[in-house]
Amino acid sequence: MANNYAAVLYGPSDLRIEKLPMPEINDNVLIKIDCCGICGSDLKIYSTGKCGLVNLTEPVILGHEGAGVVVKMGSKVAGLAVGDRVAIEPTQPCRSCELCRCGRYNLCYDPNYCSTPGSPGNLCQYYKHVADYCHKIPDNLSMEEGAAVQPLAIAIHACNRAGVKIGSTLVVLGAGPIGVLCAMTARAMGATKILLTDVVESRLKTAKKLGADHTLLVKKEYSDEEVVARITDTLGTAPDITVDACGFASAQRVAMMVTRSGGTVLVVGIGAESVQVPLTGALLREVDVRGAYRLLNSYPQALAAVSSGAIDLKSFITHHFPLQKSKEAMEFAKTGEPMKIIIHM
Repeated sequence: MANNYAAVLYGPSDLRIEKLPMPEINDNVLIKIDCCGICGSDLKIYSTGKCGLVNLTEPVILGHEGAGVVVKMGSKVAGLAVGDRVAIEPTQPCRSCELCRCGRYNLCYDPNYCSTPGSPGNLCQYYKHVADYCHKIPDNLSMEEGAAVQPLAIAIHACNRAGVKIGSTLVVLGAGPIGVLCAMTARAMGATKILLTDVVESRLKTAKKLGADHTLLVKKEYSDEEVVARITDTLGTAPDITVDACGFASAQRVAMMVTRSGGTVLVVGIGAESVQVPLTGALLREVDVRGAYRLLNSYPQALAAVSSGAIDLKSFITHHFPLQKSKEAMEFAKTGEPMKIIIHM
């Protein structure tokens, strides 16, 4: 019988490679995982034991950016076949709550999202999932691109929520994977002027290669007002849309100050439970403040965008590790140097 090794998180920085039983699929799909990306939320829960609304209350298999091959299916599965290469959309919503019924399954009250307590992730050799959230990978895409579609789907949902359109001027605060993908997505959707900020120079260099018109290195000694002034001086105008892709309170303050009157602030970065921001000034200028949580109906869009060449994910993927070195991969990700790490099973 095949082995099923997995990367299991027991607590902050306590990640172990363990041999687990083979999943029993019932009416699900069994997938032999080929590779899985590391996400910023993986890194937060690895480092602190919590991320946003998720708290680590029991050991959990990490990873929610998986791609693999279907090896077994339940008798009621339709639309897939053994041998299909699939990208795994990491949610398994309840389908019955009011939010699922109105089409907003990303806000499901019981989402069973991969790599959260009670819902194993994809950093394993074999994984089971509901069939209709397994998306066929186009023939011209690699498995690595199939895995990296997950953060792209998040970026697409964020840009949809922000209302990006042809001619938009955009600022993205945070040039990590989600921030860079938001910029790449906004470019594909018609944004004509894009600026990314970060505190790490190497990430800004990568962002410039992947589509940013302008970058701004934010130094610790800068006040919020100085960051705002440097952004508007660089762009020559206040942005129509500002995306917080890092989750820091300082970024959210800057976003509400720098966005033009009548514009939109979109928060996709996961930050602290409570932050102090200059909300009244933004609201009196009719700045819309919106959140984007996970993803919604954007996997097909993401796969189509990469397959057509509209978005290049190959350049976005920068580092590779084997499953046995998952802990080393997490520690390396904490340095901020890599853009996207892919772990191979």
